[in-house]
Amino acid sequence: MQSKLGLDFKRVEYARFLASSIASEVQKFADGYSTVAVERTLCRLIGIDGVDSNDVPLPNIVVDSLKKEGVLGEGVMFFIGNAIVNTNLTPQQIAEEISAGKLDISKLPVKPKQDISKALEPYVKTSIEKISSRKARRESYLGSLGEGPKPYLYVIVATGNIYEDVVQALAAARQGADIIAVIRTTGQSLLDYVPYGATTEGFGGTFATQENFRIMREALDNVGEELGRYIRLCNYCSGLCMPEIAAMGALEGLDVMLNDALYGILFRDINMQRTMVDQFFSRVINGFAGVIINTGEDNYLTTADAFEEAHTVLASDLINEQLALLAGIPEEQMGLGHAFEMDPEMENGFLYELAQAQMTREIFPKAPLKYMPPTKFMTGNIFKGHIQDALFNIAGIITKQGIQLLGMPTEAIHTPFMSDRYLAIENARYIFSNMKDLGDEIEFKEGGVIKKRARTVVENSIATLERINHEGLFSALELGLFGDVKRQRDGGKGLEGVTPKGDNYINPFITLMKGGK
Repeated sequence: MQSKLGLDFKRVEYARFLASSIASEVQKFADGYSTVAVERTLCRLIGIDGVDSNDVPLPNIVVDSLKKEGVLGEGVMFFIGNAIVNTNLTPQQIAEEISAGKLDISKLPVKPKQDISKALEPYVKTSIEKISSRKARRESYLGSLGEGPKPYLYVIVATGNIYEDVVQALAAARQGADIIAVIRTTGQSLLDYVPYGATTEGFGGTFATQENFRIMREALDNVGEELGRYIRLCNYCSGLCMPEIAAMGALEGLDVMLNDALYGILFRDINMQRTMVDQFFSRVINGFAGVIINTGEDNYLTTADAFEEAHTVLASDLINEQLALLAGIPEEQMGLGHAFEMDPEMENGFLYELAQAQMTREIFPKAPLKYMPPTKFMTGNIFKGHIQDALFNIAGIITKQGIQLLGMPTEAIHTPFMSDRYLAIENARYIFSNMKDLGDEIEFKEGGVIKKRARTVVENSIATLERINHEGLFSALELGLFGDVKRQRDGGKGLEGVTPKGDNYINPFITLMKGGK
């Protein structure tokens, strides 16, 4: 792509080199550890599901039993595989026996490794085939039905009741939405388990469960056939159950997942060591399933100033990109995040926004960028808010964004009504059609505000990446280099769920999902 901004792509490549160095150091750490969430994910991927009489998920029961014995580092796959050889039971049956107190898989005689691996093969194969079949189903729909043009119109539903969410999602699809994001209930990211079954009592959103995923996917498939357009489904695999939710989404055919390497650390105070291990496996799964990941850099600009701290968004995008590549996610599945968050009272604020959006587009030409609407300076004045959203949409179409998360005129007042969503979609469709090729007609003045702003953000981003590369990412997070939020390496939630890998540790899914045999 020829740079309209006159960016020095040698400097951009240097920034990528720094981000790659930072990501590689993080990956070295992540490769040596597992977590309770990773091990529960493996349980789910080999067919363990359901809850006990107290509604405790069976994957938690299995993993907690190994953690209690101090052997979790050897990995749940090793112990389950060994139990299959010893008992001739299925993984599900083994989990039920553990739950009933009839079996301690940590005490069984250890069988040869090749026998353990062979015993696991059919369960691993079944899971891989299920996820592959879901991916093929999506591709078939895209081939037969097609989808809306980019930028995709992305809207949220957040009633707390999955059945009411379906009603709202169908209305949004019929109004023109391309992606339906089911907002997750408040605080679910801090639960160290995944609830089971259909749910109707979420607050500020709806619980992410596999059954809720199934219900919404089925509804969107049906309305997509009715409309002759594939509708994508988005949820959140962030928080303490990041890889588990990624696996459930892959099994149920989700298309988009909020999946940021740093968001949980910065904005949910989840331990950074836990997050770095969890994010890798979650991204391996998303990459294999063809899921577009969305990252959360937009959040930095709600805790820090959008003008002063724009370079931290770019630095984080570059780090997220490199961590995603290490997990096998192609650029075409990277919904890297940025946002339209300048103070509307700032003179020439739109020019700065346009500069940053165009800069992000040019630096990540293959990525379906996720562009977030104004939220920080929404006041409850719905008429001004609608204009702010219109300016956001203009910036989005000029700079060819991939995923446009539509702003609502009632932002900062209440969860959007269907009528609010209609107005947001109408606003975007009008602007996207009326200004469809405007970006191709525009050139930016040499020495002007826009070119200068983009180059400044790139150089400031490089300075930040140089510092992070010198300090290490964990130290940079302790220093508060992202979003003005400081976190401690040994602080936050979930550190007790991290364990070093032992000599017997196996996880065949990483090799298979990244294209190995």
